[in-house]
Amino acid sequence: MTDRIWTAALIVIGDEILSGRTQDRNIAQLASWLNVQGIRLGEVRVVADVEDAIGEAVNILRVRNDYVFTTGGIGPTHDDITVDSIAAALGVPVIVHPKARAILETYYETRGGLTDARLRMARMPEGGELIENRMSGAPGIRIGNIFIMAGVPHIAAAMLDSLTGTLEGGLPVVSATLGCWVGESEVAELLRDVERAHDGVAIGSYPFFREGRTGANFVVRATDAAVVEACIADLAERLRAAGREPVTGGI
Repeated sequence: MTDRIWTAALIVIGDEILSGRTQDRNIAQLASWLNVQGIRLGEVRVVADVEDAIGEAVNILRVRNDYVFTTGGIGPTHDDITVDSIAAALGVPVIVHPKARAILETYYETRGGLTDARLRMARMPEGGELIENRMSGAPGIRIGNIFIMAGVPHIAAAMLDSLTGTLEGGLPVVSATLGCWVGESEVAELLRDVERAHDGVAIGSYPFFREGRTGANFVVRATDAAVVEACIADLAERLRAAGREPVTGGI
């Protein structure tokens, strides 16, 4: 393990996301998985099924992050252009990977055979490696620091499962939550002072309106559980001193 912070970005690809027809679930799924690997999800972009938009996002984000993940656009239909777009962005040709073809031939042997449309799911940028997919046969792709995955959440989860423990990362983030019936603006300075008093800590404030009252949950994050515990204790003490009763675990 290392104190170095490893970062990742996610590119969510698909007109259906931008139109509102489909609600993305991969952001939360990837963020949780990355944290266990000791990697921070630093940014997310949602782009249309447009080659230039996909290529631009990939080329920008792969430079300023350790890892880039994409979800969506690797199926069998004509509008699944993620592979072609990333290959163009990297300046490499698209090939049919022989192992991917063999996997699909086996998978579809009793499902109508490997059609031209299904064969599209064996295509990848030259130089890519397979990411195993136990759910539907069609593999994901890793090329350099780019991970090209399915948009369907349970299939993306299967691909992440096969990647578990294979990426270099740092210390996972530990968190704890305090809730309080208070407007966050009333304790903004208190929160800032507590965060400054504890090195390596970040405090997020998440307000809500419930039961006719205003409240907020304060999430303390750090890579050291002891630091989180000390910060939570300090925050609770300062809230009580200000006449506010904290609720361990949040409201």
